[in-house]
Amino acid sequence: MPYISITGLKMKSPLHAPRFWWHAIRSMAQAQRDPNCQLAIAKQINGIAHTITVWNNRKDMLAFLMSGSHREAMRVFPKIGTGYGFGIERESVPSWDEAHQLWISRGSDSKPIAPKAM
Repeated sequence: MPYISITGLKMKSPLHAPRFWWHAIRSMAQAQRDPNCQLAIAKQINGIAHTITVWNNRKDMLAFLMSGSHREAMRVFPKIGTGYGFGIERESVPSWDEAHQLWISRGSDSKPIAPKAM
């Protein structure tokens, strides 16, 4: 069954924008090039950068999580942002409205980044 990761990340300060976007763009490009990623999309909702990625399975998502540009981004993120991500197994990709509601129901954007179900 496909594994869907939903994230929401917010900069701590506008001063972090160059560093935040440098890592966000590189991480998204890495996901989009990954042969195990079926979909990688992003959208700003209420000032929070959200992503939806769809993986063949949880193992493939975890391999991405700890590699390349994404690994570098995870190392610096606690200094420049807040947010969290989680994963779910399901057949269909949620709409942005549904993904955002799932993200809200899983916690608060004031938490440090810490994957819940990964």
